[in-house]
Amino acid sequence: MSKQETALADKVRFVNPGKLYQQLKPELDAAYFKVMESGNLIDRQELWSFEENLARAVGTRFAVGLNSGYDALHMSLRAAGIGPGDEVIVPAHTFVATASAVVNVGARPVLVDVNADFNLNVEQIEAAISKRTRAIIPVHLNGRMADMPSVMEIAEKHDLVVVEDACQSLGASQDGKKAGSWGLTGCWSFYPFKILGGYGDGGAITTNDPEVATFARRMRFNGEDRQTGEYHGHGFTCLLDNLQAAFLDVKLAHLPEWIDRRQRIAARYREAFKDLDGLVLPHFDGERRDVFQNYVVRSKQGDAFSDFLRAHGVEVLVQWRKPYYRHAALQLDDRGFPETEALCREVCSLPMAVELEDGEIDRVIDVVRSYYRRS
Repeated sequence: MSKQETALADKVRFVNPGKLYQQLKPELDAAYFKVMESGNLIDRQELWSFEENLARAVGTRFAVGLNSGYDALHMSLRAAGIGPGDEVIVPAHTFVATASAVVNVGARPVLVDVNADFNLNVEQIEAAISKRTRAIIPVHLNGRMADMPSVMEIAEKHDLVVVEDACQSLGASQDGKKAGSWGLTGCWSFYPFKILGGYGDGGAITTNDPEVATFARRMRFNGEDRQTGEYHGHGFTCLLDNLQAAFLDVKLAHLPEWIDRRQRIAARYREAFKDLDGLVLPHFDGERRDVFQNYVVRSKQGDAFSDFLRAHGVEVLVQWRKPYYRHAALQLDDRGFPETEALCREVCSLPMAVELEDGEIDRVIDVVRSYYRRS
């Protein structure tokens, strides 16, 4: 075993795709050999099957497989006709791709602060709406949905399109309705660290609108209708590969049990940390079913806390110490977002993955508690 392998073995990994592969090896290997032996690599049955099953899981009529979560956002905005001169409301606390998709269709992202639960503060949306506003992109961050009934009410009042950035919240729901089924589209990422991750990048949109689904299917393949050969515009190359779709379809069947496992891990963390002053846990109201894509705590000690965990063998993720709107090259308007600023100083994601063993969870708990015993 190399020094690097030995070091990894001594750590609680944030995620461990290799371990999860071993748990699913017979199913994943069978999917691999079926695709490779048939030579069905592009836009074939495995993709179509996955799209049908994803739509069923989300509760929409259609799903369209794409190359990434960013492509899902970009395609959704183009399908909605968003372009130059338009404004789109996005959260100030999210991954930059949400705003980048708006910029790359020629529109202007208008940032709105978030709540303590990391999601869009709906009470601040209407103040950000102008005569140019065409859409809202609520982001369901860390496995928890934004307040979608309020978002939809505001959107209907102002005749705005809603595109859900649901990349981190597959399986989450509110009032019995799943993330990704509320707006014109739901946007999904299958980046390897996601709750449903591929072995490479991938994404999709879900929608109930047949015209949006048809548009996305054509534009993902250079604008071509694969059945007729007719081109319907200058499109893109952002199709979900058939092999990735086959892997994702295997994993999708396990999603309900994986969500249950994540919720049980979250419950263990909650019980273990509930008495620690200065550590804010990601447990909120009971109206929404959270799937805990990430278990993001807030520590007043910021980097001192996350650095301590790393130094004691617990891999953690920090998203994001520097808000994306503070990167000068992005040329975004910073109108003052106090909750986002506080979150960025304090957030730390603890290991949260279905392949975590109980002993590893115990170690995370011990290291976190030891930090607060010494503080």
